[in-house]
Amino acid sequence: MYKDQTQLLETLVKRNAITRAVAEEIKDKAQASEKQPEEILLGEKIVDEEKITAAKSALLNIPPANLRGIKIVRKVLELIPREVAENYEMVAFKRDGNELHVGMINPQNFKAIEAVEFLAQKAGLKVRHFIISPSSFREAFRSYQVLGEEVDEALAGLKTGDLYRETVGGKKPVKMDEVVKSAPVSKMVLVIIRHAIDGRASDIHIEPGIRDTRVRYRIDGMLRTSLVLPKYIHAAVVARIKVLANMKLDETRKPQDGRIRLTVENREVDFRVSTLPLFEGEKVVLRILDSSDSIPTLDQLGFHKIHIRMIEEAIRKPHGLSLLTGPTGSGKTTTLYTILTMLNQEGSNIVTLEDPIEYYMSGVNQSQIQPEVGYTFAGGLRAILRQDPNIIMLGEIRDAETTELVIHASLTGHMVLSTLHTNSSMGAIPRLIDLGAEPFLLSSVINLVIAQRLARKICPDCKKEYTPPPAMLEKIKKELAATPKEFLEDVDTKELHFWQGEGCAHCGNLGYRGRMAVSEVITITRPIRDIINDGASRQRIEVELTKQTFITLTQDTLLKALKGATTLEEVMRVAQL
Repeated sequence: MYKDQTQLLETLVKRNAITRAVAEEIKDKAQASEKQPEEILLGEKIVDEEKITAAKSALLNIPPANLRGIKIVRKVLELIPREVAENYEMVAFKRDGNELHVGMINPQNFKAIEAVEFLAQKAGLKVRHFIISPSSFREAFRSYQVLGEEVDEALAGLKTGDLYRETVGGKKPVKMDEVVKSAPVSKMVLVIIRHAIDGRASDIHIEPGIRDTRVRYRIDGMLRTSLVLPKYIHAAVVARIKVLANMKLDETRKPQDGRIRLTVENREVDFRVSTLPLFEGEKVVLRILDSSDSIPTLDQLGFHKIHIRMIEEAIRKPHGLSLLTGPTGSGKTTTLYTILTMLNQEGSNIVTLEDPIEYYMSGVNQSQIQPEVGYTFAGGLRAILRQDPNIIMLGEIRDAETTELVIHASLTGHMVLSTLHTNSSMGAIPRLIDLGAEPFLLSSVINLVIAQRLARKICPDCKKEYTPPPAMLEKIKKELAATPKEFLEDVDTKELHFWQGEGCAHCGNLGYRGRMAVSEVITITRPIRDIINDGASRQRIEVELTKQTFITLTQDTLLKALKGATTLEEVMRVAQL
């Protein structure tokens, strides 16, 4: 048992979760603010809940458990009634013979221990205690009620009759603002949003049909239907979302954009909202921007150690242009934020211009463009250059005017980071020239180009080895033969092994859970600068890259498949092997 949170800090230092200097700083902040060190660590995103839980586990000598994504058998779950589980923040998640596994946020709560021992004794079971994080508990606790059941409850309070008022001569619609304020509609919207967040969705699609409304979640890049609602509820749900997003309720003929910020179970979550008029009604898409998620490192994103070294070397230069390329939804913005985190120091003035702001970063000056009032990327960049910046992050280079300003900023001693829509790293330079960049200026400022996609990761709980067809193995061997040896050091190229997910409860029977970055990285060397200066022929750049430490998107994805991180199906889908 640990008596105070100073011991927790010491344990985190011993486990290399934080440095000694950070521990001392947290102690000082805790004394000054009267907050617990744990609260400060989580609030400032210095460590995540699971690392703190692991440290507590070591202190208390109680095993940890991570219940995220775990499918709990209903009979096991209900051995602890919902009210008891909620009151004591504990959940039964597994039965092993006559032993009941119970996860608790606070295993030192003796009343909780007494309660669970009593319940287990009634069922003829012994209890094995585990320590779990608050978010792990929240996810497991939701197993008490599933999406369909919660929606049915909301619908029970809002039948067709509630949307109409009887009048002489027939039925007359109730005013929409009355419907929007009704508790069942509010609950339904919240349930749809909460289950999307629980399911790690990046987007929510609410789509009207002829007879019903379909709700789909985009999880790991793929859309899946999660709910079908009766058509009569569609207008009320859309109207409620419009109210939350501060949109015009009576405008249904034009697309609208808005933004929502909600607190969902102690997490602040932003949503970018877009409506589109269709024949059957308005379609709504909500992009989930969860600012409570900590910004990952390049390693956590999935970048190869050689690529990480190349990126680190490029961003150590005091000025110049670094670009990320790829289609919408390829993770470019997250990688940009990761690089900004690496550059975020007291001595630097970092200013960003975004559309929209997806993560809020301490120590970074973030500005969001508003084209409707004339605040564009080009106009914002001009203003930023008068703000004495060291580092500028621009959400996207879209036009000739912005291109010219980016080149100018890079030439005048600033580091500029931005994104561009091209299919490969090699296509970025010709694209900038098409946008009006002078080759002789571009060659002197560009330092780094990263092309990126997102590949789905194999679910670790249903992962199984398999052998691909002989024709596919031949194609793989050809790709490996063209891959630089430096990238093959930790890969067995003599005996090729591949894996796939069979599908299980943990991954929704998809065989995949989570995504990772696959990439091409080009650091601009003197020979490449000379090629750019001569007009940037893609073919000449490609020939030059064969002489350097460079791998294509296909090769990077294939290497990850050989290491068991993803499948050959993903190699073909993402990188077109």
